[in-house]
Amino acid sequence: MAFRKASKAVLPLDPPPPKGCRRLSSGENFKMKMQTEFQRAVTNSSIGLWWKKCYLLYLSNLFLVTGYIALLFYALIWEAGLIVSLPTKRIGFYNICLWNEEAEELDCLVFKDLEKMGINKVALVLSRICVYATPVLCLYVATTILQALCLKDKDGWKLACTLLAVCALSLPAGLGLFLFQTERWVQITELGEGFAALAGAHALLLLHMIIIGIYLAQLKDALPPGQFFPVKSIP
Repeated sequence: MAFRKASKAVLPLDPPPPKGCRRLSSGENFKMKMQTEFQRAVTNSSIGLWWKKCYLLYLSNLFLVTGYIALLFYALIWEAGLIVSLPTKRIGFYNICLWNEEAEELDCLVFKDLEKMGINKVALVLSRICVYATPVLCLYVATTILQALCLKDKDGWKLACTLLAVCALSLPAGLGLFLFQTERWVQITELGEGFAALAGAHALLLLHMIIIGIYLAQLKDALPPGQFFPVKSIP
C-alpha cells in the first residue's frame, strides 16, 4: 500500500525591508507605541478640557443673564420701583408717598406737588428712562449672547459686551439721579429690598461684562465671513 505524504503548510516569511531601511528592534517598536499612546492621551485630554471650557462658558452666561434680569424685574415690576417701602413712607420712581400727620395716612404726591417741593421734572424723567431701559437692554443682551453661543459669533460677543457696558452705566446713573432728587426723604438705613435688588443686578452686570471681556481677550481665532463655525475649535 502506498502512503501519500502529508504536505506541510509553509508559513510566509516577513517581507524584507526596503533598500536603505532597517528593521526596527523590539525596543524601538515599544518606544514608537508609547509615543503614539501619549499623543492620543494628550489629544483626548485637550478635547476634554475644551468641553469643560464650553460647559463653564454656557453655565456662567446662563446664570448671570438669568440673575440680573430676575433682579431687575423684581425691583422694577414686582416692587413697582420702590426704593423705600415703610409703613410711614413709600418712595419709588413712580410713587412718592409721605406720612400726613393730620390725616394719619400716607399722602401720595402728584407731579405738580413734586415740582413745588423742588424736584426737577427733567431729572426725574431721565432717572426713570435710565433705570427702566436697563431691563429692556438686558433682554436684548440675552438674545445676543444666545446667538453668539450657538453660532460662535465674535461680533455678537462684542455687541453683548457693549450693551452690558451701557446697562452698567445707565442703571447707577438713573438710580443716583433719583436719589439726589429725593435725598431729603431718603435715609441710607431706610433703603429696602428694591434698592438691594438693583445693586445686586448692577454687580452681576459688571461681572458679566468682565467675563466677556476676558473671553474676547483670549479669543484669537476669528470667524470667516459666511461660516457658522470657526476655523479652529474654540469654546
